Amino acid sequence: MTDKQITIIDAHAHLWLWQDTEVNGQKIQTLENGKSLFMGEVRQMLPPFIIDGRNTAEIFLSNMDYAQVSAAVITQEYIDGLQNDYLWETEQKYPNRFLCCGMVDARQPGYFEHAEILVNQGFKAIKLPAERLIMSDRRVWLTCDEMMRMFRLMEKNDVLFSVDLAPGAEQVSEMEEIISECPDLRIAIGHFGLVTRPGWQQQIKLARHPNVMIESGGITWLFNDEFYPFKGAVWAIREAASLAGIEKLMWGSDYPRTITAITYRMSYDFVLKSNLLNEEEKTLFLGGNARKFYRFENPVCLPYIKNMSE
Repeated sequence: MTDKQITIIDAHAHLWLWQDTEVNGQKIQTLENGKSLFMGEVRQMLPPFIIDGRNTAEIFLSNMDYAQVSAAVITQEYIDGLQNDYLWETEQKYPNRFLCCGMVDARQPGYFEHAEILVNQGFKAIKLPAERLIMSDRRVWLTCDEMMRMFRLMEKNDVLFSVDLAPGAEQVSEMEEIISECPDLRIAIGHFGLVTRPGWQQQIKLARHPNVMIESGGITWLFNDEFYPFKGAVWAIREAASLAGIEKLMWGSDYPRTITAITYRMSYDFVLKSNLLNEEEKTLFLGGNARKFYRFENPVCLPYIKNMSE
């Protein structure tokens, strides 16, 4: 594995074959050379060498092997469109490397039936980009009747709930109600509570509940202005640990969007090289906590391959 012999597990990454969707009436669509039309402008969605726009499992596995990342949780976002078919195929093909989240479109009524299909199909996790449920013309409450039916279904079937919340405490009270009503529902809160936004600590405090964890997908994006080695991000990890405990925190990369600015290995080695965390804290944060929470039983051991520049 790494020179520190740490099992590394990525708790937040994305895969898709093609982007072709809308969010709040604005188009997201794959273009060429890693670019996408994104809500009225062209953005570099992928590294430019992915010229066909296909963000595949095989490309990610190559990155994972190089960076010695044993396994990854593949989450979803409405800006990529629903990728359930491809992600189901991916998990069946690489069961020891990926845990893939299904996703329903909760922006319109009727999603409970879709959730039932995903659960019966065998998805072990369902993702909601909950911040997208606060729309310009309406809001879908996480505590509405249909949503609570879905959470009870997931709890009954031991299906994990992965969620990205709106900034600060805007949806925290809704999450508190879900946690109270479904105490056995395992919950992973993403984007490290949107750590650079005001009130992010309120999301971290949700992890004081025994069934709730925090993952850091996108933390290098949130601290992009500071850039590598993201010392502010490490201080944020220390603060979160003081609020909820290091055993409740998990590393996530938000691959592939974050690696348009840095390499995949850089998305975690700033933690590995920091002197602000001890070896036990690094071991738990970079993989130990995720291995237990997501139930990766036999993560692969990957050798270090020297670069030609070394």
